[in-house]
Amino acid sequence: MLNTINPKYLEKSTITQLASDFQNGFPYKHIVLDNFLNPEFADSLYNNFPSIEKLHKHYKGLNENKSEGSNFEDFDPVFSQVRGEVMTDEFAKWMAEITGINGVFVTEDKLGTGLHQGGDGSFLDIHVDFSIHHVKNVHRRLNMLIYLNKNWKEEYGGGMEMWNADMTKMEKMVMPVLNRCLIFETNQISYHGYSKINIPEGETRKSFYTYFYTPLEEDEKVKYHDTIFKTKPTDSTYKKVGTKFKETAKNSIKGVLKGLGLLK
Repeated sequence: MLNTINPKYLEKSTITQLASDFQNGFPYKHIVLDNFLNPEFADSLYNNFPSIEKLHKHYKGLNENKSEGSNFEDFDPVFSQVRGEVMTDEFAKWMAEITGINGVFVTEDKLGTGLHQGGDGSFLDIHVDFSIHHVKNVHRRLNMLIYLNKNWKEEYGGGMEMWNADMTKMEKMVMPVLNRCLIFETNQISYHGYSKINIPEGETRKSFYTYFYTPLEEDEKVKYHDTIFKTKPTDSTYKKVGTKFKETAKNSIKGVLKGLGLLK
């Protein structure tokens, strides 16, 4: 039983409509689901969201400033509850019905589920995600983000920006408000990220992430690459040059290590 999800999203007629909406998503396949979880459950996640210090990974560099963690043993049990639910066969079937991607599953590691969080000044530059799980060798297909920000104001920024394929225009922005779920296909044109946020003391940008995979078939022409960051037309020359150099070097090195079986 999917006990945490808003029952309306489990109705057959709703699933049919969501499947159509997903296929017609622009600039790439996606859907936005408001009030995704039962309200009391969403409130519980918000009220028990761990501090940034409790998350294991902290990134602060040229293209990102955020924290994340999948150390669920350190979180309130309510997070393990939603983690357990999104990893069930029943949820995978629901996801497949909506997206048309069969055989999806979630890995039992940090590249499967976890939490994202960012304080004042947090940002995540526009990027496409890694194509293949570097350890399990499975194909990354979908992202699901459940936002957990109560009373979030537009002036804070932090909306998920969805850009076109040639990175010339932002086509859509999804604000990270409480209990809003964003599901989108991950591919070579699914450029996304969020600009630097400006938030009051004590506030953070919070989300629960889940990444879905399918087995990598022998005849699939999917090449491994790590996350690829891109710059916006308005970025400085320094950032454009620095990002291109860093991303080229990073993906070249990681590609070699992956081929040698040394990437862990």
